[in-house]
Amino acid sequence: MTYSVSPIGFVRSCFKEKFAIPRQPQLAPAARGVLELVAPFDQGDAVQGLEQVSHVWLLFLFHQALEEKPRLKVRPPRLGGNKSMGVFATRATHRPNGIGQSVVKLDKVEANRLFISGIDLLDGTPILDIKPYVPYADIIDNASNSIASAAPQLIPVRWAEAALQQAHEHAQRLGEPLVALIDQCLAQDPRPAYQIPTPEREYGAQFWDLDVRWHYPEAGVIRVLEVIPASN
Repeated sequence: MTYSVSPIGFVRSCFKEKFAIPRQPQLAPAARGVLELVAPFDQGDAVQGLEQVSHVWLLFLFHQALEEKPRLKVRPPRLGGNKSMGVFATRATHRPNGIGQSVVKLDKVEANRLFISGIDLLDGTPILDIKPYVPYADIIDNASNSIASAAPQLIPVRWAEAALQQAHEHAQRLGEPLVALIDQCLAQDPRPAYQIPTPEREYGAQFWDLDVRWHYPEAGVIRVLEVIPASN
């Protein structure tokens, strides 16, 4: 038996590519976006009462990781990308039905859109459903997960003087906490854990309409090199 689902909206996100997106929601509070609802859910009735809620669960599609053949085992980034585990023991993007879930902060409610933050969602992500976060039911005090028992260890992020000035100027133009966004995302070290980059190797990712480039001048340290308008 098969079922079909249709998106109730799409996310307009600060993340324009998968690289450097936090691997879980809430790890980068400065990561913001807008969930734009589609008909018939864009008239206001569907979100009535949601202004009383601080956080929501979003069920969504990993639209750039959909696969015809399901995977039984995956290599989660949390384990360095070198160790296989059963797909249901992980939150890897390669899901049997391509479905993900994230709890995000609800900053503002309008009839046809929700302003959200603490997101880990790629721009254009199709949203399948919205559910209010219910603290007394969703917080389980004695819950445990020995695979991921704590948030990733953060590494220091340093800035070239010119890059920091660029970031402040673009933050003012965008009206977004750009410096905090870059700090929070890069501090989680988005590179694959098995890579040991040389100081001259540069990495890059797009945030909003900007290309951000950085390198690792020494082990366990990131230095932001430039923040410039994206070329695409």
